[in-house]
Amino acid sequence: MLDCDMHARPTSDERWVRAIHELAGMQRPSASEGERIAAEAIATHLRELGCDVRVEPERAHGGYWWPIGLANAVAAAAALTALGNRRPRARLAAAVAAGTAAAALWDDLGQGGRWLRRLLPRRSTFNVVAETGDPGAERTIVVVAHHDAAHSGLVFHPALGQIGPRLAPKHHERAQQTAPIMFAVWLGPVAIGVGAAVGAARLLRAGLALSLGSIAVMADIGSRPVVPGANDNLTAVGAVIALAQRLRDEPLRGARVVLVSTGSEESFSEGMSGFVARHGAELDPSRTELLCLECLGGARLIVVEGEGMLRMRDYSPAMCDALAAAADQAGVSIERGAKTVAATDALVALRAGYPVVTLASMEDTKLPLNYHWPNDVPENLRWPTIERAIDVSEQFVRMRAAVSRPSP
Repeated sequence: MLDCDMHARPTSDERWVRAIHELAGMQRPSASEGERIAAEAIATHLRELGCDVRVEPERAHGGYWWPIGLANAVAAAAALTALGNRRPRARLAAAVAAGTAAAALWDDLGQGGRWLRRLLPRRSTFNVVAETGDPGAERTIVVVAHHDAAHSGLVFHPALGQIGPRLAPKHHERAQQTAPIMFAVWLGPVAIGVGAAVGAARLLRAGLALSLGSIAVMADIGSRPVVPGANDNLTAVGAVIALAQRLRDEPLRGARVVLVSTGSEESFSEGMSGFVARHGAELDPSRTELLCLECLGGARLIVVEGEGMLRMRDYSPAMCDALAAAADQAGVSIERGAKTVAATDALVALRAGYPVVTLASMEDTKLPLNYHWPNDVPENLRWPTIERAIDVSEQFVRMRAAVSRPSP
């Protein structure tokens, strides 16, 4: 059961609550001056709570609509070439071009080497990195949020999330995840590549339609302003600040805690990629665990047990069990089994070999509250859920530190 007043703001004007309201008023596109200002504000809060803090610039493209749109434009041009010229050489060239575009999208959507982005303009993005806990401990626990905000777009219209629950309520209730919609931006180039290779005009036309639709969707997203991003992901930033305060008030032994708020998460975790590249040598995966916090202001807290836009990657069952155990210890109800067809900063760490888990929340649509929509403002947050998420996060950190603490 939800609280009677599920949107009620906490009665005490705590620092983390003020921070959410303060940051929601800032325009924070990925890799922007607004993102830098937000990073500095977060760093100030954490520094005043006794953390050793720095703001680390990284290089990022700062969006995903250009990589996806350009790859689909190449594929669309290849389809038109193959349809207009049936000669084997023309078809082969079209197949190679579309296949390259499909490979680039697989790499980018899976947060791999991102080689397509290296051809695009880049600018600075800004990560906040703070340290607290037990500085001499061998074990490190990294807690990750992000402070950049997403562009909106018609594809994020709230009405679309209601289609599944209304048309197939029983199937929707049983499903672990929503429909993997990002396949649509990848299947166009795939269909064009195959169609050009085998000379299938119908497949070429179908792929062309998908690619043109993807281009239109990406153009719409790129032209829209950013949303306030209160749930996605200032709720997690607020939780990080609250956690820093609790660890100051009741010091932790047994683990060094690194609190991270990344930039450019909304451009497929470019800030997190920079963090792992910068700190990977000092963060041994055998002694480092990562808790990712995402969209904590919804109705139902969940343990995210896997993620991936094209390929689903499961988290370690032990880490998922540990997060569920922390919720149980904190007296907080949490749901198991959910996976996301989006991608969080945790995916970068997972691919780098770190034990990771994500704490998040969702609505009955199995989507985050007000996802990438202009009504993602502090007034619409479910504040009691955020408070419970803070309790779970603190309990998780303390329990993991106790596991790593040597016996007297």
